[in-house]
Amino acid sequence: MKYIFSCLPALLLVNFTIAQSEIDSIPTRQLNEFVLKAVKVYDNSPVAHEDILKEDLDKINHGVDIPILLDQATSVVTTSDAGAGVGYTGIRVRGSDATRVNVTINGIPLNDSESQGTFWVDLPDLSSSTNDIQIQRGVGTSSNGAGAFGASINLSTFNTSNSSAPYGEIANSFGSFNTQKNTLKLGTGLIDGKWNFEGRLSRVVSDGFVDRASADLSSYYLSGSYYGNKSTLRAIAFSGHETTYQAWYGAPIRVLDTNQTYNPYQYDNEVDDYTQSHYQLHFSHFFDTKFKVNAALHYTRGFGYYEQYKRIGQNALINYYSQENLADYGLDTIFTSSGDTIAQTDLIRRRWLDNHFYGLVYSAEYNSEKLQLIIGGGANQYLGKHFGEVIWAQYASNGSIRHPYYDNDAIKNDVNVYAKMNYKLKPNLDLYLDLQERFISYEFLGFDNDLNNITQNAQLAFFNPKAGINYQFNNNNKIYAFAGIGNKEPNRDDYTNSTPNSRPEHERMLDVELGYALSIDRLKMNVNFYNMHYKNQLIVTGELNDVGAAIRQNVEDSYRRGMEISGDLRILKNLNWKFNATFSDNKIASFHEYIDDWDTWGKVDSIYTNTDIAFSPSLIASSQLVYSPFNSDKKGALELAFITKYVGEQFIDNTSSIYAKLDDYVVNDFRMSYSIKNKLFKEIVLSSWIRNLFNKNYISNAWIYRFKSDGYNPVPDDIYTNSEGEGTGRYNQIGAFNQAGINFFVGLTVKF
Repeated sequence: MKYIFSCLPALLLVNFTIAQSEIDSIPTRQLNEFVLKAVKVYDNSPVAHEDILKEDLDKINHGVDIPILLDQATSVVTTSDAGAGVGYTGIRVRGSDATRVNVTINGIPLNDSESQGTFWVDLPDLSSSTNDIQIQRGVGTSSNGAGAFGASINLSTFNTSNSSAPYGEIANSFGSFNTQKNTLKLGTGLIDGKWNFEGRLSRVVSDGFVDRASADLSSYYLSGSYYGNKSTLRAIAFSGHETTYQAWYGAPIRVLDTNQTYNPYQYDNEVDDYTQSHYQLHFSHFFDTKFKVNAALHYTRGFGYYEQYKRIGQNALINYYSQENLADYGLDTIFTSSGDTIAQTDLIRRRWLDNHFYGLVYSAEYNSEKLQLIIGGGANQYLGKHFGEVIWAQYASNGSIRHPYYDNDAIKNDVNVYAKMNYKLKPNLDLYLDLQERFISYEFLGFDNDLNNITQNAQLAFFNPKAGINYQFNNNNKIYAFAGIGNKEPNRDDYTNSTPNSRPEHERMLDVELGYALSIDRLKMNVNFYNMHYKNQLIVTGELNDVGAAIRQNVEDSYRRGMEISGDLRILKNLNWKFNATFSDNKIASFHEYIDDWDTWGKVDSIYTNTDIAFSPSLIASSQLVYSPFNSDKKGALELAFITKYVGEQFIDNTSSIYAKLDDYVVNDFRMSYSIKNKLFKEIVLSSWIRNLFNKNYISNAWIYRFKSDGYNPVPDDIYTNSEGEGTGRYNQIGAFNQAGINFFVGLTVKF
């Protein structure tokens, strides 16, 4: 669940190149001048990457979140809490979770400043305003925000109309579980050769596959652009509001065989309610064909809460071992007239987030025949307020309605400078150098050595160098090599749940990659070898706090090594095969696991060596057979695709225990897109998407809590707890996220 949404520093470079002859004919040209060079890489770059174009997104854009739309990308595994792709969704790249996948929108970071995760549910139907997405695997180019420790995902919303003419678009979709998406888009085209305005309104609703895992989502997107002879200015505003019934606790594995949609939450308002608004102002000025300067102002506002019913007693499955003590909420113990005392209560609480993030980013670019040099930086500040309220209690004690029980402010400053150089040493040899210095100051409320909550401060400075070469043998063959160092700060929980003496160290990674690309008449293929070696990687220990957040610890030595293969083969004139596969080895050399001992109220320390990193399958593969019987620019097109995704077995903790293993799975989809062009409408598109075609029952994600007790006897209501075997005294509580069986979407889009 989200802690606070905000944005970390952005290193945005907008490159607007246009010749004088083009300026004279600006009303008729396409609006494709903006290039996000500071965050994106291109074909002559040594960074492993993949581009997903708008036309690919539109074919399956029926309301699911962006992670689900990216499911076929190389080394990607996705999941959905509600099981149907709408609501809370997640993405992992090379096994790295959302806190290690850096996300930007037009170069502005999307990751939460404190938890460092990304909550796509906050921006529903963002894909309808997305022009293209680039996924960089590994440490990548210098990223905006927290360091990329597995990948970067860079979205661009610039020029979504791709036309200088006015346009309109109405898109409606309907699917399983009462999923509906309604989208309206309008654009003015170029006005007087200088002005352009675009807008979008969207609504997405779904009951979800899991019981009560409903989502009610809405969003808008607005942009206005001015194109001068040498300068451009673009203002963008987009916002989303989500009300999502909580499904983030998962279901007990033992009940999924008979009840695949089980959700333990039953309180009718167990919801997450959040609004997030983004404002961006991008400016670019070029002095001549070689020298350009750029700047961007940005502001993000986030505000909302999640509501929970907390109760005590044997039937309280989710809070079975939770004791809602009055003292924990700043309430007095109640002494009754009969001499009894009441120290605990059932209650309903709201945990609020109220945050702001704003800053300035800037860059300058010099281009010549052999040298491209970019120098830039950013200065940004995040202000976050966390507070909680008791809105109802069985025993109110001295509290009143909306009784406040905690209040915690945080300030995070992030300043960075960088320099990037691409030098053409020879016509077929490019050298790449990327240097970044990043400074972080974080002020928060945390525990001191006497376990008192006091305001504390952490200061960090990182140097992130990267270098590479790209050698082109001929038009058909090239090789590249890349080496980069990334550093990443701990997240909010790592700081607030520790003292200054027990804080974890920051993480450090050395990423070395070697690749080969082949491009011939019928086949384009890329083979990439990578070795991401971590020092002090933070991993989950198996323990959870009262809202399901993992407690992490440093491990000195761990790595991810693998080979990625991706390609596109034209089997016949109208039949293509797109494919990718990742073979990897993901290991932790040695670590201590601490689990609760319920008999002694202490800890049991176990040492593990050479175990698999959690959620890191050794094999991930994807296949898309795409058949296009006809494709005409004037009349329309028909496209049919059969899609297969394989995810190998994976572990939900770092012990490699058979009791913490998720089975491998294969899921097949079928999609169809049929477009008609005529004089009345620019285009009419009828689309359908059948997901999980063969009704596979599978689990894509889970959590685990392990404990030891020689005297524990699970009560019947405790359906989350499983024994590791008679006489072991070890038990696991596992919550799994089951994904929907066969389900479908159909959509109708009218463009005019």
